[in-house]
Amino acid sequence: MSGFWPVTDVLAYLSGIWRVERSVRDLVSGAEGTFGGTTEFEPLGGGGLLHHESGTFVWQGVARPAERTLRFLPGESASRADVRFADGRPFHDLDLTSGRHIADHPCAADLYRGEFTVLDADHWRTVWRVGGPAKNLLLTTDYARTTDHARAARATRPVD
Repeated sequence: MSGFWPVTDVLAYLSGIWRVERSVRDLVSGAEGTFGGTTEFEPLGGGGLLHHESGTFVWQGVARPAERTLRFLPGESASRADVRFADGRPFHDLDLTSGRHIADHPCAADLYRGEFTVLDADHWRTVWRVGGPAKNLLLTTDYARTTDHARAARATRPVD
């Protein structure tokens, strides 16, 4: 066994609230930062999930609030998703059939390469390597499912 946890329904797996811990390293300067917060995957009207991440980003000792929103739309099969930015632009595909997926996203002259690994029913990880003339970063994010039932109950309502 590879150590990865296969996912047959990616949207069902991701649905809910996850605790997030991220490390950010600039591979050129050696500068480091962290992000801590939550990611909530809420049902979208018409299918898919709205991904909203919020928390605190600390870069070189300076803390500031940070958030982002993505849309995870149904893919060609239940194990696949089409990930888009909040404004609808394509970000990357996601196929967790094997419990592991590599995705690329070109951004201007930089390339974002993400590795997604599912560890078990309640833990997954992403590692993004960002390289190019403007950036040389390593971002490692660990997700752990929460047991916050009050907020999870809200996630059953579709949002637009």
